[in-house]
Amino acid sequence: MLASHADRERAVDVLRAGFGEGRLEQGEFDKRVGRAYAARTVGELALLVADLPLGPVPQPAPVAAVPPTFRAVPRPRTNGKAVGAAVCGLLCLPTFGLMGLPAVVLGHAARAEVQRTGEAGDGLALTGLVLGWLSVGGWALVLTLLLIVGLAAG
Repeated sequence: MLASHADRERAVDVLRAGFGEGRLEQGEFDKRVGRAYAARTVGELALLVADLPLGPVPQPAPVAAVPPTFRAVPRPRTNGKAVGAAVCGLLCLPTFGLMGLPAVVLGHAARAEVQRTGEAGDGLALTGLVLGWLSVGGWALVLTLLLIVGLAAG
């Protein structure tokens, strides 16, 4: 889009504010003001003030202008089953171990998905597995002791 005189003046006003705040040196300010008055498009003006606060940026700078080295690395999504396994594992104590079996099942399923898809959450799945297996082992021990006591008494 071609720039109007008003667009150029707004860009120069932003440059003046940046110079007044000490964000630009005199030489760079003069050079940018000259480029602003010579700009033909709104995109050229946006690039002149893009690094200054409150700069008019009617259209974002193209992503291709930023080298891949400096682009933000997207964080992998956390696996939902891994979160569920950790929550079930943590709920084992207040539920007297009833959430142990769901924690084990979700934990194994989540670890398989994490390895296959590359999602985050392996630590959460492992936490659910450990707490779930401890709960299942505790119930197995209690039931075994009850069976032994019942056979010995009978």
